[in-house]
Amino acid sequence: QVQLVESGGGLVQAGGSLRLSCAASIRTFSRYVKAWFRQAPGKEREFVAGITWSGGSTYYEDSVKGRFTISRDNALNTVSLQMNSLKPEDTAVYYCAAVGGGSVLRRADLYDYWGQGTQVTVSS
Repeated sequence: QVQLVESGGGLVQAGGSLRLSCAASIRTFSRYVKAWFRQAPGKEREFVAGITWSGGSTYYEDSVKGRFTISRDNALNTVSLQMNSLKPEDTAVYYCAAVGGGSVLRRADLYDYWGQGTQVTVSS
């Protein structure tokens, strides 16, 4: 059952911005750890950003630190990823994920819920 749905992907030029959003149909989603992963062709799915259920702590992959910002809106049951200063190397399918608990996990196989992904393409 699909319980997370991503949106907001698209094609942008290097240096541009995109905002991804993930809508959840999970009960008590506000109490879940939320994260964004991405996967480029021929590469492993990698952790991008995560946020604790309280929103008090955020974590980022080094390559996106300072450029991407993860946030959540409990009223809308969503988690977003604001991506600025995009680079061609950011091109990938982006997935949102969630798991119960209080700690952000960087391993994809530890997450229970996944969206279908949204394509982000950054041109040179």
